[in-house]
Amino acid sequence: MAEKKLHLRIITPDRTKLDEEVGMVILRCTTGNLGVLPRHEARSAVLDVGILRILNDGTERWLAVYGGLAVIQDNAVIVLANDADWPEEIDHARANADREHIEQRMREWTDDIELQNDHLLLRRALVQIEVSASSFMEKDSETD
Repeated sequence: MAEKKLHLRIITPDRTKLDEEVGMVILRCTTGNLGVLPRHEARSAVLDVGILRILNDGTERWLAVYGGLAVIQDNAVIVLANDADWPEEIDHARANADREHIEQRMREWTDDIELQNDHLLLRRALVQIEVSASSFMEKDSETD
């Protein structure tokens, strides 16, 4: 009989963010998105700054992930993230302010290394904005 769930564990340096059975996980890797269903082949992947999507029993949750490593084996996904935030852990206004500040700095830079660093910070702020906005969408759909 085919297994219908896979075990997902997400660990940051501070704590375990999630440890549960899920239907599917979509990881943002440096090579693109990687969808993982139960019984996925064993592999590892380098995580990019992006959104980790968790699909389970008709619901979808988002987690902002800021790089790391994912290991898939034995019907489990272990994510070792550099850092990660649930929507409710993100200050949406602060992420928008960070984005505006970084975009302004990027217009003024001539140093390639500083520009690359700011590009990474900008991607982080944009992911935070998108993930934190997902919590607003969930709240709106709950009131409908």
